Amino acid sequence: MKEAGVKFGRLQAGIIVLALATAIIHFTLVFPSPLFILNGLGFVALTAALYAPLPALARYRAWARWALIGYTALTVILWLIMGLRAPIGYLTKVIEVALIALLFLEGRRK
Repeated sequence: MKEAGVKFGRLQAGIIVLALATAIIHFTLVFPSPLFILNGLGFVALTAALYAPLPALARYRAWARWALIGYTALTVILWLIMGLRAPIGYLTKVIEVALIALLFLEGRRK
């Protein structure tokens, strides 16, 4: 399926699922912590910027991908510095590292 210059396949579906999974986890952590809610919203917004079928966003998709990679990496680094070492934290970091890998792979294919 192709919408507004974005080709959707398994790779893109995987990126969306991983980004939304980490967003949902952040939305539910220590609810209603503004920090975690904002973190979840960041994942949703950057993923939307990357894949929303809006022609006006087409020229910014590469930047959105790099922003999502950086945002995800920052989330991992901050968790390493000050995050709670709980099973959900480790699960979220596995999801986020996989997200970075898929985003990097997608960028190399473009």
